Amino acid sequence: MKKIIAFSLIAFTLSSCVSNRVFNNLESRYAQLKDNYNRQSKTIETLKEELKELDEKFKAEEEALSAIQDSLRVKNQNLEKLQASLELLKENSESALKARITDNEELMEKIADRENELADRIARVDELEGLIARQKKAMVDLKEKLSDALLNFEDKGLRVEARDGKVYVSMENKLLFKSGSWAIEPEGQLAISSLGKVLADNPDISILIEGHTDNIPYNGRGSLKGNWDLSTKRATSIVNTLLKNIEILPQNLTAAGRGEYLPIATNSTREGRATNRRIEVILSPQLDEITQIINTLD
Repeated sequence: MKKIIAFSLIAFTLSSCVSNRVFNNLESRYAQLKDNYNRQSKTIETLKEELKELDEKFKAEEEALSAIQDSLRVKNQNLEKLQASLELLKENSESALKARITDNEELMEKIADRENELADRIARVDELEGLIARQKKAMVDLKEKLSDALLNFEDKGLRVEARDGKVYVSMENKLLFKSGSWAIEPEGQLAISSLGKVLADNPDISILIEGHTDNIPYNGRGSLKGNWDLSTKRATSIVNTLLKNIEILPQNLTAAGRGEYLPIATNSTREGRATNRRIEVILSPQLDEITQIINTLD
C-alpha cells in the first residue's frame, strides 16, 4: 500500500514532465490497483466472516461432540450397571431355579409316596370289601343251612332270620324249658344238637346266646332270684349243651341274660308273653380281621 502511494506522488510530481499518455496509463493502473485492493479487502472480509462462521460451527460441533461423549460415557456407565444387574439377576435366577427344582423334586417324592400310600389303602379297602362280601355270603349260606337243619322245629316256636349282617335263631321256651326251669327238655335237646352240628362246621362265627323272659315276676323258691337270674341260667344251659359238641370252640360262645327288658311282643296278652319267653342265638362273623384292616387305614 505504501508503495502505491509513493508511486502516486512520484507520478503527480513528474506529471508536468511526463506525457499525458504515460500519466493516463499510470492513472489507469492506479485505478486498477485500487479496484483490486477493494476487491481483495472485500474478499478478506468475506473470508473473515466465513472463518468466523466456521469457527462458530467448529465450536458448536465441538460442544456437540463433547455432549455426545458425555452422553456416551453416561450410557456406558448405565450399560455397565445393567450388565452388573443382569449378572446378579442371572446368578439369583439360577439359584432360585435350582431351589425351585429341589423343591419340585421333593414335592414329586412326596406325591409318589402319597400315591403309593393311596394305592396301598385302595388295596386294603378292596381287601376289606372282599372280606365283608365273603362274610355276608357266609352268613347267607349259614342261614340256609340252619333253616334246613332246624326245619322240623319251625312249627314249635323256632325261627331263623337274617338281618343286619347277622343270623338270628329264636326259640320259644315252650320248646326248651318248663315254667321256672332252666333244664332243657328232650325235644329242645334235639333242636340244640341240630344247631350245634351246623355251628361246628363254622368255627369263624361268634355265638351269643341270650335268655329272655316275660314281665311276670318270678315267685318260686330255691336259688333262683328272679327273671334276670332265670334268663341267665337258661342261656348258660344252652351254652353247656352246645359244648357237648367238642368241635364247637368255647371261645366263640357267650351267654347273656336279658330278663324282661327286650320284649318283642306285648306282655299284656298270654300269646305275647309266650313269645317274649325265648332263647335267641345270635350268630355274627368274626370281626378281628376286619378290625385289623380298618386299623391299617387310620
